[in-house]
Amino acid sequence: MTSTLNALDLTPVSGRIGAVVHGVTLSGDLSEATLTALEEALYTHKVLFFRDQGHLDDTAHEEFARRLGHPVSHPTVPSADGRYVFELDATKGVRANQWHTDVTFVPAYPKASILRALEIPERGGHTIWANTAAAYDDLPIPLRTLADSLRAVHSNDYDYAERIADRRSGVSDEAVAKLFRQVFVSTTFRTEHPVVRVHPVTGERTLLLGNFVQRIAGLPTADSRALIDLFQRYVERPENLVRWQWQVGDVAIWDNRATQHYAVNDYDDLPRVVRRITLDGDVPVGVDGFRSRLIEPQEAPRVPGLVPAQELEREGRP
Repeated sequence: MTSTLNALDLTPVSGRIGAVVHGVTLSGDLSEATLTALEEALYTHKVLFFRDQGHLDDTAHEEFARRLGHPVSHPTVPSADGRYVFELDATKGVRANQWHTDVTFVPAYPKASILRALEIPERGGHTIWANTAAAYDDLPIPLRTLADSLRAVHSNDYDYAERIADRRSGVSDEAVAKLFRQVFVSTTFRTEHPVVRVHPVTGERTLLLGNFVQRIAGLPTADSRALIDLFQRYVERPENLVRWQWQVGDVAIWDNRATQHYAVNDYDDLPRVVRRITLDGDVPVGVDGFRSRLIEPQEAPRVPGLVPAQELEREGRP
C-alpha cells in the first residue's frame, strides 16, 4: 500500500505514540484522500490530536464519525443526544481516572473513539494514552509466550461505577455511586478475550487489558491478579505514554484496539465536559486463532458490537 502520510502535516508528540495533525478541519465533507491519510496516521501513531475544532457540534461530530466507521451507542449508559454522543461531565461525578480501553466488556468493542473538548478546567484534567502494541513488544520473550496463551474475562460489573463517582458532584459519594452503578450495570456483560489480540489492520500484537478485566480465565484469583498487574505495568511504562493538555475545541481520535487511556483527576471541583463517539469494532482474534466470546448475557441486545461471536460469524462479520 502506498503511504499517504505525506499528505498530512503531522507533529509527533512522543517517541512511541501520538501526533498532532495540523491544517485539517474535521467534517463530514473531508475528501477520501484526507480520510485515507488520517486512517493511516491513526494506525501509525495510535492517537491523533486536532486543535481548533470548535465548529463541531453533536451533529457535525457524528457526520465526521460516520466517514470513519459506524457509530455505536454505549451499551448501558444513555447518550447525550439519545443516539451516539456519550458525555463525560465531571460535575456529575463522571471521572474516568482508570486505565482502560473503551467498552471491552463486549465482544466487538469499538475500533476507535473520537473525543471533543467542550469545557476544560484552567488547570489539570489531562488525558494519558498508552501504546499497547509497544507494551507487547517490550515484553521479554518468555512473557510474550505466556501472554499469547492467556484469555481474560472483562466485565462492566465491578467497582468502576463507585470509583468514577467523585465526591464533588453535589451529592454524597454513596448516592452518586449507587445511581451511576444502577445505570452502568443495568445489563451485566462478561466477555472472554485473548490477552493478546492481533490487530486486523496492522497485524501488530497488542495487550488487551485495562480495568474492565476481572480475571485471567482458568487461574486462581491471586495468580490471576498477579499476572494482570505484571502485564499492565508494561502498558503503563513512561516510554509507551503520551499526555495531552486539553484546550476547548480540541479533538482526539484513538485506535481503541491498540491503546489504553486514563483521564487524570487532578482538577478538584472545576468543570470538565467532553463528548465521545465510538465506532463499531470487530471481534478480536488471538495469536492462536481464539475469537472473543460473549459469556453473559446469553441473549445479547441487538446492538452493533454487542451480539455474540457465533452470531457475528453467521452474519459474515469479521
